[in-house]
This record gives sequence, C-alpha cells and structure tokens, in this order.
Amino acid sequence: MQRRRRRVVVLLRKLITCAICVIALVALLSVHIHVFPSSKVSDFSDPYKLPTVTQHTEQSWTQELAPPHLSKAPLPSRKLDGASGSSDFGKLWKSPPNRDYVPCAEPSPNYTSPAPSRGFLLVHTNGGLNQMRAGICDMVAVARIINATLVVPELDKRSFWQDSSNFSDVFDEYHFINALANDVKVIKKLPKEFTAATRAVKHFRSWSGMDYYQDEIASLWEDYQVIRAAKSDSRLANNNLPPDIQKLRCRACYEALRFAPRIEAMGKLLVDRMRSYGRYISLHLRYEKDMLAFSGCTHDLSPVEADELRTIRENTAYWKVKDIDSEEQRSKGYCPLTPKEVGIFLTALGYPSNTPIYIAAGEIYGGDSRMADLQSRYPIIMNKEKLASVEELEPFVNHASQMAALDYIVSVESDVFIPSYSGNMARAVEGHRRFLGHRKTISPDRKALVRLFDKIEKGTMKEGKSLANRTIEIHKRRQGSPRKRKGPISGTKGMDRFRSEEAFYVNPLPDCLCQKELPNVNASVFIK
Repeated sequence: MQRRRRRVVVLLRKLITCAICVIALVALLSVHIHVFPSSKVSDFSDPYKLPTVTQHTEQSWTQELAPPHLSKAPLPSRKLDGASGSSDFGKLWKSPPNRDYVPCAEPSPNYTSPAPSRGFLLVHTNGGLNQMRAGICDMVAVARIINATLVVPELDKRSFWQDSSNFSDVFDEYHFINALANDVKVIKKLPKEFTAATRAVKHFRSWSGMDYYQDEIASLWEDYQVIRAAKSDSRLANNNLPPDIQKLRCRACYEALRFAPRIEAMGKLLVDRMRSYGRYISLHLRYEKDMLAFSGCTHDLSPVEADELRTIRENTAYWKVKDIDSEEQRSKGYCPLTPKEVGIFLTALGYPSNTPIYIAAGEIYGGDSRMADLQSRYPIIMNKEKLASVEELEPFVNHASQMAALDYIVSVESDVFIPSYSGNMARAVEGHRRFLGHRKTISPDRKALVRLFDKIEKGTMKEGKSLANRTIEIHKRRQGSPRKRKGPISGTKGMDRFRSEEAFYVNPLPDCLCQKELPNVNASVFIK
C-alpha cells in the first residue's frame, strides 16, 4: 500500500510539474504572438527606407525601390534638423514673404482664338536645355504675332553638348500641342506638300518688339509660305509687349512646355529620394569644363588645366571672345564660385554640416579632388548618379538635355535653390520658382564674395562671426522675394541696353504675377 501511495505521489508531482511548464510555455507564446502578429515584422514603418514595391504589374514612381547603395537612407528630416528649435535655423529654410502674389497668366476677356494661318513657322532652337526652352516659348509668342502655324521646334544637335534628342524625347509633345490650342496652331511636321516650298530663312533680330514682327517679318508671307527661324534665343523683347503676349509666354513656359513623361517620372523619383534626407538645398554648381572654358575662369587651377580650357575656347568657333583675363573676370563677379568657395559661403550663411545638398550639374571639372573641401564641410552631397541606379539612369545618360531636365525638376522642387553662377539654368529655375510662389532662391553676390574670399586667402580675415555677419547682410535682399523685373542699366544704348535688362523668364513680375485683391469689407466701428 505504501509503495502504491509513493508511486501516486511521484506521478502527481510529475503531472503538476508538466502542467506548470505547459502553462508557462503558453503564457510565453501568447506574449510573442501579441507583440509580433503573424511574425510580420515588416508591419513596422521603417523611417530609414524608401517605400518598397509590391508584386503588381503597374507601379507609380513613389513605389519604386531605392537602388542598392541607398537601401539605408540617413536620418529622417526631424533628426537632421537638430537645431530646428532655434528661430535662426528656421530662417535658413523659410521662403521670403510672397506679399500675396499669385500667377495670373490667363488671357484677357478680349483675347481671341488664333487668326487664320498665313503660313508655317519652322524653328531651329540653339543652345543648351534652358536656352532652348526660353527660345521655344518666345517662338510660340512670335507665331501668334505673325499668324503662323508653328511646327514643333527642332532641338539643337550641334551645340557643345552634341545631344541627339528630338523634341518628343525631352518634352511632352502631345501636351504642348493641345495646351496651346486656343493660342497658336501647332503641328508635328510640315505638311508634305510644303516640304519642297521655298523658305525664307531669317535670323530674327535680337530683343525685337511688335513692330518688327508685324511689319518686317509678317511681310514675308507675301512671297513665302514657310519662314524658318535660324535661331531662337533672345529674339523677343523682354518688355513693352502687349499684356496678352506676355501672358502667353508664361503659359507656354510654365504650363504647355512640360517635360516628357519618363523625364517627369524620373525627376519626381529623384525629388522623393532626396526628400528622404530631409529639407535640402539644390546647388547649381556650374563648375563644369564648358563653362570654365567659355568664361575663361582659371582661378585655383593648374597651368595644365588652364591650357586645356584655353584650347577648348579657341577651338569652339561660335564662342567669339578668345583672349580673357581670368583674374579680371573673377574680380568683376563674372566667374562661377569654386566648390571650395561655395562651402565657405554656405557655412557663413549658417547652414549646418548635416544639410543635404543636391548637386545640379554635370561632371565637375577636376572631379573628386576639386569637391574635397565642400564634401568635408557637407558630407551629405548627392547627385543623380548617387540617388539612382545605373539601370534607372541608362535611358538618359547620353543625352545632356535630358540629364539637365532631371536637375531642373529637382531644383525647382528644392527647399532652397542656390546657383554658383547666373547662367541659363540658374535664371530659368529662379523664374519658375518665382512663378510658383517665390520659393527661396539665394543668388550669391559673387563680386562681393570674391573680395571676402581673397581676404581669407591672404589671412586678413578668418571664418567666423565677422564673415558670417557680412555674408548674411550682403544677401538679405537676394533671396527671391517679389519685385518687378529690372529694366536696362542707365546710360546704356542700342543692343547693350536690351542686353542689360533682366530677362523675362528670370522674373515674370508684373506680367504674370498679380497681388490678390483683398475683399472690400465695410467695417463699422462702435465706440462704447
């Protein structure tokens, strides 16, 4: 009997022990199941990664995977903006007050549909992307003035960049034609029956007004059915044109002339990836071989590099000025800032070292060694090649205009845009940002900055509070705030007078930007 009792007791102990173990195991499992339902760790949002792609046949640009080298992005904006609590830091990113200016590019009530066409206008654009864009928009206005049917313009394939792109490769041709339907008739190709017709080939006079086109150019319809514009840049006056013509230029530039869908999609993808780093500066660092050769700027370059640039300038037939004094150019503010100078400038303005910077440019002359100083100050420096994979950029890489279009999109959408030189892209982006609400655009005063940089180089000034105060003071009124387009410099005459004017597409105010009218409220004041 005693043996049986002992066996029962041992058996009960084992059962109780097993029961306790089972209960503990169940409790443990229940906790894990509660924390990680179905073991789907991916349900957590990962702020370090861009949105991932699901197994769908169609996907938008916002769903695309980051390329392998960006599989882990840096800290999100809230952590990059470590000093965001200070008012000074907030000012670095804050756009200037727009004073209630809004786009007003719609035609007036008296605006009519296009008049019957008197013939066809063929246009050969010239220059880089942004020079061609401005020329195309001007030729839209010219076609309206002379009652022409505009044939989709031919892009420049013979410029320095040797780009073989056609209009439809860079721009949305279908949208361009349809968006201008109420303004100008636009067709893709010259009709076959007119291909053999004798053409009036003209170099339209630079910065010409209504009288020139209505009288001299329109009179050509009496003898020709096709007029060919041999060049398109700066062929229309900046000022003193009818309001509806000026507004048409804005509609052409900011509404009709969209980039091709695949460029738009890739550009938006680059913007999205850049935004994963936080608020960012787009720096148009125009320190490229063609610009340095054209401008004759060789400061801080080796004798071998200076000789190479001089040879390029001498061998480029359509660059008229060959003998250039580099130091004189620089002292007058005619040279692009060097990457090193840009780093000093950004630091003096107060931008912290963790500021994300997008380099909107082609290949920087001198490569990584030339970028070393800027890179040491601002480690988060990105460009197209870093943000996108080789496969993603492959359709664009051999086409300078298409690559420039990607930079244009990222620059227009940036929180702050800073050009190191006031070239065609800098002016085009500044004007577009003004039209979209006067987004912050800091235009370096290169002439004033060079004097400061030279003092630093000579040791008579050091980087610090004094330099920062001086730099900030110089640029208080150079941040893209609303103002009327500047007219010609006093005392200039002839073509120099037109050349000294601020270009129309740099600042479309007052023609295409108007202040909102406040509602008329009759308020009564009661004095108790």
